[in-house]
Amino acid sequence: MADLKEFVKGLPEAAQAYLENRRLDEVECIISDLPGIARGKAVPATKFARQDYFHLPDSIFYQTITGDWGEAAGDEGFIERDMILRPDMSTASAAPWTADWTIQVIHDAFDREGAPIPFSPRNVLRRVVEMYHARGWKPVVAPEMEFFLVARNLDPAHEIKPMMGRSGRPAAARQAYSMTAVDEFGPVIDDIYDFAEAQGFEIDGITQEGGAGQLEINLRHGDPIKLADEVFYFKRLIREAALKHDCFATFMAKPIEDEPGSAMHVHHSILDIETGRNLFAGPQGGETDLFFHFIGGLQKHLPSAIAVLAPYVNSYRRYVKDHAAPINLAWGRDNRTTGIRVPLSGPDARRVENRMAGMDCNPYLGIAASLSCGLLGILNEEWPDKQFKGDAYSGESDIPNVMGEALTLFEEATALHDILGPEFARVYAIVKRTEYEEFLQVISPWEREHLLLNV
Repeated sequence: MADLKEFVKGLPEAAQAYLENRRLDEVECIISDLPGIARGKAVPATKFARQDYFHLPDSIFYQTITGDWGEAAGDEGFIERDMILRPDMSTASAAPWTADWTIQVIHDAFDREGAPIPFSPRNVLRRVVEMYHARGWKPVVAPEMEFFLVARNLDPAHEIKPMMGRSGRPAAARQAYSMTAVDEFGPVIDDIYDFAEAQGFEIDGITQEGGAGQLEINLRHGDPIKLADEVFYFKRLIREAALKHDCFATFMAKPIEDEPGSAMHVHHSILDIETGRNLFAGPQGGETDLFFHFIGGLQKHLPSAIAVLAPYVNSYRRYVKDHAAPINLAWGRDNRTTGIRVPLSGPDARRVENRMAGMDCNPYLGIAASLSCGLLGILNEEWPDKQFKGDAYSGESDIPNVMGEALTLFEEATALHDILGPEFARVYAIVKRTEYEEFLQVISPWEREHLLLNV
């Protein structure tokens, strides 16, 4: 790379604006692991400007959410090889919460022969996107991010509680779309906007959701990898904004009892690469076979992908009847009770919304899994069930409702593995089985309260 001044001139516009008349001090070289945690190294800017890559062991992708390691003892290939991590400079972005002038850069992982590491989440998503591109199609997504602002919780034995608002009262529940409720979090939201602007991100809107202290941020539609990068960055900047105001931001799927959970709804459309035409809309504005096959693929294959969209035991607490999360894969038009929704739109903006993913999923993997299910439906010409009209909560559940069942379905889904990558599927199952078995060793307060003396 060039010297530091030349290096800064080559950064994206937002990063250059952030550093105007300032000296860049440090670069955070980061990559997403399976849970979506940023792993990497912080290096002096002068050193980064001279380097083309750095190394991390591939074992970071075997690490569980608790910091333990997947059961890889029987895996002869698991010797903690060094990966080569190369920066994608288009992702260079400010880290405006730091004390000095720092930027972050997302890296891609390769082996020593230059092949992509197959279980790196960003590489998994790129593999899926390239399968669309090979057919002349351009997938487009728009994620919605739900999260809670909660009071600082320093003891895991204590229940999570809503944060105190500007009024000095705890955040109120069941105030969806209330502007007064949004104003309660004004200082935190101001910093979220400021951090996002410094990073060059465009927020399409912030709304109060149905839970106490629950907010939603919508992002503008675009390229799946770029949008997954933004969600990855957003989760970090939202946490940092909350910490500035003595509260926590949590993306846990169901942090508070009797409150709705937090989802990452993903809107999908597919464009013709050459013409830019929305392939879900026909010449007369009607819906195409490809549109219905995409929905059919979601209906047929999402049960096997739920272990990716709902990656923790807590994730399944979100799928509760009448709590703003789907319980089945019915599809409907402008119907938020269904797992698959077709929003109101004109033909050019026709899209399909997958409402199954929790906000606790890795954004690269969640989007990759959703696109994979739709692609399988298109390739196999799978047709959906008849459109559901009415309250889909009146229907039966057709998704796994515990982590163990979801993992079994995922482990058996060889067609899905072929899209996501067999080696990714193998490693993901190892890590998630390890997490699930660790959870089963924990005795909960409910068990102690109700079983200790009564059974």
